[in-house]
Amino acid sequence: MGQPIRGITIVGGGTAGWMTALLLQSMLKSGPGADGGLGITLIESPNIPTVGVGEATVPGMPRTLKQGGIDEREFFRTCNASFKLGVVFGHWNVDAQGNRVDYINPFAHPPAIDGVSAAEYALKFGTGGLEFVQCFSPSVDLANAAKGPRGPGQMPGPPVGFAYHLDAGKFAGLLKDTCVARGVTHVLDDLVDVELDERGYVAALQLERGGRHPVELVIDCTGFRGLIINKALGEPFESYGKYLANDRAMAVQVPHRDPERIDSVTKSTALGAGWSWRVPLFNRIGTGYVFSSAHRTDEEARAEFLAHLGPDGEGAEPRVIPMRVGRNRNAWVKNCVAVGLSGGFIEPLESTAIHMIDTAVRWLVQYFPDSDFADPPRDRFNHLVDELYNEVRDFICLHYALGNRTDDQYWIDAREALEVPDTLAENLELWQYGLPAPHDIRFVSLFSPATYQAVLLGKKVYETDFGKGKFSTGRALDAEKWAAFVKRARAGIGAQVQAAAGHRALLRALRGDAVAGNGLLPGLGGGPGMPPAKADVAGDAAIL
Repeated sequence: MGQPIRGITIVGGGTAGWMTALLLQSMLKSGPGADGGLGITLIESPNIPTVGVGEATVPGMPRTLKQGGIDEREFFRTCNASFKLGVVFGHWNVDAQGNRVDYINPFAHPPAIDGVSAAEYALKFGTGGLEFVQCFSPSVDLANAAKGPRGPGQMPGPPVGFAYHLDAGKFAGLLKDTCVARGVTHVLDDLVDVELDERGYVAALQLERGGRHPVELVIDCTGFRGLIINKALGEPFESYGKYLANDRAMAVQVPHRDPERIDSVTKSTALGAGWSWRVPLFNRIGTGYVFSSAHRTDEEARAEFLAHLGPDGEGAEPRVIPMRVGRNRNAWVKNCVAVGLSGGFIEPLESTAIHMIDTAVRWLVQYFPDSDFADPPRDRFNHLVDELYNEVRDFICLHYALGNRTDDQYWIDAREALEVPDTLAENLELWQYGLPAPHDIRFVSLFSPATYQAVLLGKKVYETDFGKGKFSTGRALDAEKWAAFVKRARAGIGAQVQAAAGHRALLRALRGDAVAGNGLLPGLGGGPGMPPAKADVAGDAAIL
């Protein structure tokens, strides 16, 4: 019978390395000593700086901060964080009249009406000029008013779903300081070689200054280079190039146009050969362009991006970042687990990078090995990671497969030349006959059928050519029930927007540097709910 693992070695810092350390430390019995605690060592290069240029997250982040014992107020102060109420997609599709469409993917699910999805009612009876999301969620109205998800006092109605925007570099620093203060051993050194034993397991790391470092379990957080999982262990990387065309990015930081207004959504705006992100932090905006090198040279993409930025881009010199899009065949090989960019990367359209780190580490804890490294736990972990990548890949591919723009070859190729994964292709055929239903998605960690519904209705695909002549719900729907539902929802949303604090004022209060009336805004306690600038032993930095 195998012996308990007594030490974990993480190679690479950045968000991936330090979040892995935080979660392992929080969820396992960590800390060396006679009590049998588990020691955690993180090794990162002192010579490769991690450059963070803004990052967006998904609604699981508040849980992660709480579980890691990180105070929300300290997080906001240190990371220049802001709230994220969803992702606004601009100009990805056109409506039946040829006008470009904007819509939001919110952090909310519509309630059913007598067991029937609100999306079916919206398709049959319309939304009276509202976006579909506005019929059940305050996210659009709050965003339009530049408000946050909380108020000075008790907010009426159900909690407003949210995630965070944050400065990736400062976030990694906060994680590092927290972990080191709690006993994680931090080693600044360069990895020069990996020693394998007779079984092909990692026996030790050879460090430039520290010499031989023995290994029991090693977590590879070395970014796109995959220094251990790919280079030392030879695990093959499977490209997603046949599904996703974007393989390069460029990033800059720009000031807020209006210092008194801070948007509370991430924005993703379609350009000629990809899309531009816009992530509003408290002190600045992180922005960039994810694009296809088959459709734009770096120079052409830079010119297009700067033109998109307008005055904000004056004097900017965007860095071009090659992206390795795809994933390793297996994330856990022998006694090495790849987390973050070393494990794989799917373009940051839905801000899933931290979610995938978080989820993988939780699964590692669930199937934590002993010194025998038995196959069943490792196989189950790899199966789940495979499902996670398939889930994210399919949802990202959906945005391109159902695009209908014809004004640039990139968008035509994205729709007609790229392969659609079999799991998504099967559902796209099904959804021409009816909306996404509870059992249609094989695996859900983040993107539920209701999320797919929001995208399909947001893109207005059923009002153009998708499912034309095929779609039929077969249900008897009551128009009066729909009208009453929308009326009630809009009244509740109006009350929520009225009660919500302005986003900038809310952030200043959380940071402890704002006065509202005679004092700080009360009632602002904790709430409910990346890609790489440079990646090496230093770890993962973030684009989005």
